[in-house]
Amino acid sequence: MKTSTKIWIVVFLISLVGSSLTARYLFSGITILNGTIFFNLSTLGWVCIVFNLLNLVSGNILFFKFLKTRKLSTVLFLSTVPLTLVFGVLMFGLFSINNYANRPAVFVKVALNITSTNNNNYYWMILLVIIYLIVVSLTFVIATKPIKKIELITKRLAYGEVRDKINVGGTKQFQEIESSLKKINENYKIKDEAIKQTSVEYEKFIPKKLIKFLGKKNILELELGSQVKKTATILYCNIKKSAMVSKMLSLEDNFNYINSYLNIVTPIIRKFGGFVDKYLENGIISVFISPQNAITCAINISRAIKQKNLSDALPKFEVGLVIHTDEIIFGIVGDEQRKAPTIITNSMELLTKLDDINETFGSVMLITRNTLNALPTAFKLAYRYIAEVDAVGTEQSVFECLEVFSRQKREKLKKHHLEFENGVRAYQKGNFEQAKQIFEKVYRQEKDDKPCYVYYNKSTENLGHLPLNAHE
Repeated sequence: MKTSTKIWIVVFLISLVGSSLTARYLFSGITILNGTIFFNLSTLGWVCIVFNLLNLVSGNILFFKFLKTRKLSTVLFLSTVPLTLVFGVLMFGLFSINNYANRPAVFVKVALNITSTNNNNYYWMILLVIIYLIVVSLTFVIATKPIKKIELITKRLAYGEVRDKINVGGTKQFQEIESSLKKINENYKIKDEAIKQTSVEYEKFIPKKLIKFLGKKNILELELGSQVKKTATILYCNIKKSAMVSKMLSLEDNFNYINSYLNIVTPIIRKFGGFVDKYLENGIISVFISPQNAITCAINISRAIKQKNLSDALPKFEVGLVIHTDEIIFGIVGDEQRKAPTIITNSMELLTKLDDINETFGSVMLITRNTLNALPTAFKLAYRYIAEVDAVGTEQSVFECLEVFSRQKREKLKKHHLEFENGVRAYQKGNFEQAKQIFEKVYRQEKDDKPCYVYYNKSTENLGHLPLNAHE
C-alpha cells in the first residue's frame, strides 16, 4: 500500500470519528422559524462541518483509489449501482416528502421551497434525473476513456508506428494492458531500429528514389522471391581489351587496376541516382530511374576516365558505355541466410551485342532508340545513327553519343552526321560502293572518326579492294 493511501485512510477515520462526535453541535445550530432557516453555529458546529468536508474528500479519494485496483466491469458496477441506489432513495424521498413532518423533512422542504400546494418537489425530481444522467454519463466517459487511448495505440502499432511513451491510464486492468502495449512498442522499436540500420546499409548501394520508384518504403519490404516489374534504364560500363591488359600485369597490379576503375565509376553512378546491380569481370551493370540521369552519368564517367588516364601510372583505361531502356524485374534473390537485391532483364543479349559494336567500331558510348524515345523533349543530346542490332527477336536502332568527345571533334561529327548516317544505311542495304564514297568523304573531314574508318574499310573489303590504312 502506498504511503499516500495510508495517510488518506487515517484522515478518513479521524474525520469520520470527529464528525460523529460533533454532529449534535451542527444540528443544534440550525433552527427553522416561520419557514426560514437560521444558522447559529458554535465553534464545534464549524468543526463538524470541517470534519464532514474532510470525510467527504478523503472518502472519495479512497473510493477512486480502490476503483483503480479493480477491473472495468467492477468499476462500472461500483460507480453506478451505489449512485443509482442513492438516486432511487432521493427520488422516493422527494416524491413522498409532503407525507413527513420530522425535523429533517421540514428542513428539506424549507430549503427547497416545497409545500403541499406548489408541487415543487416534482421540479426537483426532474432536476435530480438530469443530474443523475449527467453523472452516470461522465462516469462512463471517465471509466472508458482508456479504451479510446488503447484503440489509437493499437491502430498505430498495427501500422508499425512507435512512440517513446505509451500512456493509457485508468484502472489496474488498463495498467496491465498498458504494460503489454509498452512491451509490444519496445519490440517494434527494436525491430524498427534494425530495419532502419539495414535500410541505411542497403541505401549505400540502392538510392531512396529507386526504392520509392519500386513502390516500397524500404528495401526490406521486398521479400525473398518477390519482385517488381518496372521500365528502367540500364547502363553497361565495360573496360575494353581488359583481357589483353590483364596478361601484361601481375595479380597485384590486376587487382589495383580493377579497383582504380571501380573507384572512378561507382561513385559517379551513385551520384546520379543509379543502383550498381552487378560487378562483372570487366564491367558494371547499373540501373537508373530516368534515362537522362543514365546518359549524364555515362558522359561524366567517360570524362573522369580520360582525366584518370592523364595522371595514372597503370595502363590506360578504354571504356565502352552502353545505355538501353527496357522492362526489368527488380527483386530479392538468395536464401534466408543471405539475401541480395538484383535485376533480371531480357536485354543482356542486346547489351552484349552493343558492347561488341563498341569494340568493333571503336565507339565510346552507344544509346538505343528505346532510351532516346524515353528522353524528355527538353533534354539536348548530340548523337548519330550507327547500327541496327537484332536481339531477342527484335531489331533495335543504335546511336553513337557524341557528347563524350571534345567540343572541336563533336562539332565536326555533328556537321557531317547526316552524311555518316546515309553511309550506314547504304552499307546496310548492300550499296557498298555508295557507302564507300560517303565514308571516304566524311573521313577526310575528321580522321579521328573511328566508326567512319571501320565502315569505310568494311565497304572496301566487301568490294574486294584493299582496306584503308589509318590516317591515310
